[in-house]
Amino acid sequence: MTSLTLVRRIKARPSIVFDAVTTAEGIAQWWGPDAGPVLIAEADPRKGGRYRLRFRMLDGTEHECSGEYLDVVRPERVVMSWRWQGGQEDPNESRVEIALRPVAEGTEITFTHSRLHDEDTRRTHEAGWTGSLDKLEARFASGEAA
Repeated sequence: MTSLTLVRRIKARPSIVFDAVTTAEGIAQWWGPDAGPVLIAEADPRKGGRYRLRFRMLDGTEHECSGEYLDVVRPERVVMSWRWQGGQEDPNESRVEIALRPVAEGTEITFTHSRLHDEDTRRTHEAGWTGSLDKLEARFASGEAA
């Protein structure tokens, strides 16, 4: 098992970023590694709640993941299980933790995807999450009103 951690600075308060990473409306704005659309975004961000996401990449492939919220502490942290649907990529369940910390320019987000099956899986998830977090960062590039 392996993991990856990505850290970004977002120009919005933690409560705004928290909504962007936990609500269906917020997730639909940034999820997925490229400019392809989010097709399904369902989220019940409370301990024991479920989420489901489906996105289409620019190459036409579609990917769906789902899981359960394991811990939700607004506006500081969300932890959720992660599993690809349809036998894609890594069939094992892994874990995503998003920690939010206030900083002068807004929020520092520490994104950790752990319990990944192997190094190849880590690399593909790193590429995907890097693209997604690039979109999240760009969404707030001019500040909270974006």
